[in-house]
Amino acid sequence: MKAYLILENGITFEGESFGAYGDITGEIVFTTGMTGYLETLTDPSYYGQIVLQTFPLIGNYGIIPSDFECQSIAAKGYIVKHPCPHPSNFRSEGNLDTFLKERGIVGLCGIDTRALTKIIRENGVMNGKITTTPPTDADHTEARNHAVHNVVAAVSSRTPAKTESIDSVRRRIAFMDFGTKQGIADALTARNCELWTFPHDTSAQTILQTKPDGIMLSNGPGNPLDSGNKGIVETIQVLQKSGIPMFGICLGHQFLALANGYSTRKLKFGHRGVNQPVKELATGSVYITSQNHGYEVIAEDSSFVNVNDGTCEGLDFGNSFSVQFHPEARGGPLDTAFLFDRFIERIDKTTMQR
Repeated sequence: MKAYLILENGITFEGESFGAYGDITGEIVFTTGMTGYLETLTDPSYYGQIVLQTFPLIGNYGIIPSDFECQSIAAKGYIVKHPCPHPSNFRSEGNLDTFLKERGIVGLCGIDTRALTKIIRENGVMNGKITTTPPTDADHTEARNHAVHNVVAAVSSRTPAKTESIDSVRRRIAFMDFGTKQGIADALTARNCELWTFPHDTSAQTILQTKPDGIMLSNGPGNPLDSGNKGIVETIQVLQKSGIPMFGICLGHQFLALANGYSTRKLKFGHRGVNQPVKELATGSVYITSQNHGYEVIAEDSSFVNVNDGTCEGLDFGNSFSVQFHPEARGGPLDTAFLFDRFIERIDKTTMQR
């Protein structure tokens, strides 16, 4: 069946429908990963967006539930050049088309994804609408006026939860969930941490009552300056006064920055993929990282910077620190997994000083 992508600037692409049938509107963002499409689809940070894969063949190793970052799909739509109908992998439990149909996610294939990516790179991220009916002026208007708000609340956990490590528990971590990926929790439990996961709107008092050794600020979707996030930033300010070490990743990095007086702004087309180079200024070392964000922290005292465009990729506040990229990097490189060990070291150092 024919399907169309109508961009807010009036450009239209004609392709074919796959996945679920229907019309959807969202912000179009591209990701450059050659692998990791399952982690991308199940990453809550893509909430409300239409994900464009720049690599042409997607779905070739099938659907593997144990690789999911969460059990639901937050993205509204999915655009690929060629979805593989017959995956080959001993772990596979299905194909991409069937998976998207089961989850109600609208897909579009067969368009020139390279041309679409170039449009976004040159003009910046923009909204679009996928539809199976010929485009109209109303479709252009709908795409142009589309906006989403309070997206963190939509993907955050609803109730507190406790997870223990496989081995003996040595440290208790308060895990603030803004739309977290399973990989972050796994990285902490693998380091003998007990996780107390809290919804995004949990008060600082409630978190501190659990007497955590460290506080983890997760990734998540949307604009950090959204009005719905004001309470989160205020909670982090209170938590930071406690002296308990904090570690922020992606949106958690941006929230920690806002809590310390920095500001943020939207990038032209964001950083999404598994090949983003970052440089640690203290050592001069360059690492390849996995990233998914559309906003940057404005800072002149970064601990890490993006090698491609010089944007802030990390901040260090002593016992607390944050990074814009994903050190757990499931579906990507593990160059910076040592940052979880750095977090543990700062926890242990702080605990000894109490």
